[in-house]
Amino acid sequence: MKKRLLGNTGMEVSVIGFGGIPIQHVSEKEAINLILECKKQGISFIDTARAYTISEEYIGKGLKEAGRENFYIATKAMSYDYDSMKSSIEQSLNDMQIEYIDLYQLHNVSSKQQLDTILSEKGGLKALVEAKAQGFIKHIGITSHIRELLIEAIDNDEFETVQFPFNPVEPQGTELFLKALNKGLGTIAMKPMAGGAFSNPRLSLKYVMNSDLITVAIPGMDTIEQVAENARVGIDAEPLTKEEEDIINGEVEALGTEFCRRCGYCKPCPEGIDIPNVFVFENYVIKYNMPEYGKLKFDTLGVKPDQCVRCRKCERKCPYNLPIVEKLKHAVKTFKDLE
Repeated sequence: MKKRLLGNTGMEVSVIGFGGIPIQHVSEKEAINLILECKKQGISFIDTARAYTISEEYIGKGLKEAGRENFYIATKAMSYDYDSMKSSIEQSLNDMQIEYIDLYQLHNVSSKQQLDTILSEKGGLKALVEAKAQGFIKHIGITSHIRELLIEAIDNDEFETVQFPFNPVEPQGTELFLKALNKGLGTIAMKPMAGGAFSNPRLSLKYVMNSDLITVAIPGMDTIEQVAENARVGIDAEPLTKEEEDIINGEVEALGTEFCRRCGYCKPCPEGIDIPNVFVFENYVIKYNMPEYGKLKFDTLGVKPDQCVRCRKCERKCPYNLPIVEKLKHAVKTFKDLE
C-alpha cells in the first residue's frame, strides 16, 4: 500500500483510508472483520465521527482484534463550543476504549457563525488544543462541505488537516487543497466516489489518488470485498490511462451536479421516507437501464416518496442544497410510469 505523510503531522498514512459511515449498519462481528481486513490490505487510516451512531464503538472493538498500533485513528464531532467539544473528546475515547486519538476534527462546519464560535475564547478549538497538550489527541483538523469556510479556517495555524469532498465530478476543492498543501496541512478527501454515484468507483478513486492534491481518500466501506477492491487502487498505485480518463469525463458529463451523494444528512425524514435509497433505486431505472431491478428494490420501501409532505426539513439539512422535494416528486413519476 502506497503511503504519504499527512502534512506536517509526521503520520505516514495509507493513501486509501477507511471511511466509517457505513460500518454503523453492519453487525459487530462484521465490523470487526472489516477492520481486520483493513490491516490485511495495508489500510492504516480510519476515519469516523461522533455522529455515526455506533461506528466509534465498533471501530474500538475492531482495534482490539487488529491491534491499535497498526492504525491512525481520526474522528470528529459537531461540537463547536468549548464544553461540548471537551465532552465529545471524552466520549470518543470511552467509546473506542483507547488512550489517545491521532486526529480529532471539527466536523461539518456549515456557517460563519459556527466557525466564529469555534475560534472564540470559549470555542471548540480551545478544547482541542488543551486535549492535545494533555496527550488525549495528537493532531487537530477541520471538515466542511463549504469551501470558503475552510479556506478561511485554515489561516488558523492550529489546524493540521482539512477534509472536504473531492472526486471527478466535485473538483471545487482544488483551490482549498492547494492552499492547505502550501501551508503544510494534510488533505483528506471525503466522498471520493461521489457517494456511490459513480458507476466506475475504482476509476474515481484512482482519479483522487493521482490528483496530487490529496494525502488520503476515505471511501465508506461495509463489505470485505469493498475493502479489498479499494485497497487495490492504493497497492497498484497506477496512473490513469487515456481510456480511463475518457470514461471519467463521460460520466462527469452524465452526472451533472444535482445528484445524491448518499451522505445521509437529510435523514431521518419525519414521514419515514428513505430518501437516499429512493434516488439509488431511481438511478437503476433512468441511468443504468435496469427498470425491473429498480422497481423491485423500490417496492421494498416501507414508505414511498409520494408520502412526502414538503416540510423541506431534508433540504435544510442537505450540505449540497439539493432540491430534494422536487427530486422525490420526479422519482414518484419515474416509478408510476413503469406501472
